[in-house]
Amino acid sequence: MKVGVVGAGRVGAACALALVTRGSARDVVIVDRTRARAKAIAADLRYGAPLCPEVTLRDGDYPDLAGASVVLIAAGVNEKTGGATDRNDPAGRLKLLDVNASVYRDIVPKIVGAAPEAVLLVVTDPPDPLADLTRTLARHERVLGTGTLLDSLRFRVHLAQRLAVSAASIDAQVVGEHGTSEVLLWSSARVSGVPIADALPAGTSMDGFRQGVEHDVRFANIAIIEGNEASQFGIGIVSARIAEAVLRDERAVLPVGAFNAEYGVTLSLPGIVGRHGVSRILGPAMSDQERQALRASADVLRKAGERISRGASTSQGASRS
Repeated sequence: MKVGVVGAGRVGAACALALVTRGSARDVVIVDRTRARAKAIAADLRYGAPLCPEVTLRDGDYPDLAGASVVLIAAGVNEKTGGATDRNDPAGRLKLLDVNASVYRDIVPKIVGAAPEAVLLVVTDPPDPLADLTRTLARHERVLGTGTLLDSLRFRVHLAQRLAVSAASIDAQVVGEHGTSEVLLWSSARVSGVPIADALPAGTSMDGFRQGVEHDVRFANIAIIEGNEASQFGIGIVSARIAEAVLRDERAVLPVGAFNAEYGVTLSLPGIVGRHGVSRILGPAMSDQERQALRASADVLRKAGERISRGASTSQGASRS
């Protein structure tokens, strides 16, 4: 089981660390435009690897991705560098789209050329429109985005903290964009089958409780960046978990980014993840308000995708003239 990691910045390094410590793959290849960085990260991980499940670690170039079953793409500008850390900016991570789309146009054909059968997992922000771009560039459907799996985990953690229970006892999901238009599914959130409203401590206002949780979930990345320059470890673990579901053909149901024909874009809903990516998308129970918010989220992503499509067409036209 071979996995490639393209992009050895903070997020790419965190993905590699998670792959090694979780034992996600037998062979991990790290590729970066700065080969010395990829080499250093592989060496650093190699020294700790004897304490982890057996793994072969190496740096490489694109041809070294040959035979990879999954390639994690983490290349590009992050939120801190790209200036996407303003809580009042409705664009959120979409502010990074144009510059990172340019990066993807360069690297995705190289990845596909080396590993044509691999499932491609888009980790770079914003993952949803970048996944749509990757599908176009790769010319196949084996493309996933990390989507709202991390957001859903954040939702569970913040609910658990306020309710003083284990996050493992919480069932709660975020759908739509991995970004400012994401939709927290309060109508179906449960604590071991108990609706959240019924699990609140006596005297707790549901409106105040909900407002606090939503704020913490939506801006979790910015709060982390303000203290540590980058939000990296959570997404690293999430990326390794998705890779495992593909490598092991688990058919695990996870809220990851996949192209949704109904909405015409990549967004997150529960999807069955296995060897070839997402084989089927499931429709969770939603209130009318949540369904409307999901449609609005899809509209945001559709407009973002159209913007980079226009940009690509303009650029190609200019190069031909």
